[in-house]
Amino acid sequence: MDIEDFEIFLEDFCDFLDGLEASVTKMKQQIAKLVGVEEKPKFPWNPDKIKWEKTQGPKGEFERSGDINNPEFKALLKDLAHHNGKLTRNGWFYWTFKNGSTVGRKKREA
Repeated sequence: MDIEDFEIFLEDFCDFLDGLEASVTKMKQQIAKLVGVEEKPKFPWNPDKIKWEKTQGPKGEFERSGDINNPEFKALLKDLAHHNGKLTRNGWFYWTFKNGSTVGRKKREA
């Protein structure tokens, strides 16, 4: 296995783990709903308070933001930095663009 194959494997494996994390999060939400307990978010940012714009990319439609003066956006960037630029929360996949100040997000399919 050469380095390119290894990098492709790592990217695919990270995508798998992100999907697994999204599934676990969804199941926790369903359990909380069934038992009548509201689950509190475990992250310090609210995506609804960030300005997002719809755009089209090579893999389809997604949303992006560069809302750099927003404290919620800054907290999201910090959280992404702690997760190597990619994470999944509440059914959304988030990633940091190479410029480091733009974030993309796409709804994960169930």
